[in-house]
Amino acid sequence: MSSLPNQQQRVLSGMRPTGALHLGHYHGVLKNWLKLQHEYECFFFVADWHALTTHYEEPQNLEQSVWEMVIDWLAVGVNPGSATLFIQSRVQEHAELHLLLSMITPLGWLERVPSYKDQQEKLKERDLATYGFLGYPLLQSADILAYRAGLVPVGEDQVAHVELTREVARRFNFLYGREPGFEAKVDTAIKKMGKKNAKLYNELRRKYQEQGDDEALLTGHALVENQKNITLGDKERLYGSLEGGGRIILPEPDALLTPASKMPGLDGQKMSKSYDNTISLREDPDQVADKLRKMPTDPARVRRTDPGDPEKCPVWKLHQVYCNDDVRDWVQEGCRTAGIGCLECKAPLIEAVQGELAPIQERARQFEEDIDLVRKIINDGTNRAREVARQTLTEVRQVMGLEYR
Repeated sequence: MSSLPNQQQRVLSGMRPTGALHLGHYHGVLKNWLKLQHEYECFFFVADWHALTTHYEEPQNLEQSVWEMVIDWLAVGVNPGSATLFIQSRVQEHAELHLLLSMITPLGWLERVPSYKDQQEKLKERDLATYGFLGYPLLQSADILAYRAGLVPVGEDQVAHVELTREVARRFNFLYGREPGFEAKVDTAIKKMGKKNAKLYNELRRKYQEQGDDEALLTGHALVENQKNITLGDKERLYGSLEGGGRIILPEPDALLTPASKMPGLDGQKMSKSYDNTISLREDPDQVADKLRKMPTDPARVRRTDPGDPEKCPVWKLHQVYCNDDVRDWVQEGCRTAGIGCLECKAPLIEAVQGELAPIQERARQFEEDIDLVRKIINDGTNRAREVARQTLTEVRQVMGLEYR
């Protein structure tokens, strides 16, 4: 479990700046961010270094893509008062931690990450035989561990990356958490808790280590967290001793599984730029209507009078996302009996999509007209993020023998 209780309230997530965001991003990622920002301490970052791992030959598009994406975040309601928004490359501690973690990470751990070969296969047209592409999962680990984030929202296909991060943190703590005099420092910290709490701590530690009692571990974490008269370093030692290890310097994060995106594209496949089937968040309303009107429908409906089957129609998948039960019942009945035509079926869908996008686009226009405000939001967030990351790196350098006096 090796994660500090107070870190469980911290969430980290990032997005690559690859151009205009679309409804797939909104329903698959951003809606979840809007919920998380009110439940946790959230750090949301522009993963511009990650963009270079696959698109290093196209730097000319990077800056515009970064600012366009941030505007989209703000337009949908990501709130800089509730979450810290920043650009990855402006917090250079990410790169330093990536370098330091690369010193201890076995090469085989990176080669076995499932997405390594999958992405090479999907992006055959790109030369991905680079160190940066091989090491990008470790850069993701550095992104997470720099903030000692306890939770990382990911889809099932990204769980392996969080597991790699847990392994890297575990190895780091094993190598550097057993500081000289660790046991003596733990004993001193226990005594500072007072006799009653010290006795309870020892009992909980014994229950967890001898009997695998997870409740004892949770109770022990809470006991340590509530101690007011011991330092953060002592707390980290007590957490580590509870679990039978050393001092926990880099807590292991947990994957926070996000629901699979149910946002289909214009052809019924997953909405993706690679399939050219998207509606962008700032798409002109007339273009939205035109795209939806041109969507393919049930091929059995050659004529207006032919009955159809909504289950065989890509438009039905969008109705399931956007329309209420009454409209869906109307579609089912009208399609199967040829009581409505395909253009009639699409009309309420066009209205619903345009209705969802209208307030987003209005807010986007306001931020487009005040780009200095957008830059200030990112600058402020970057300063906050850097301060947190600096604290982590100070401790990492110290335990690795790099804090020279």
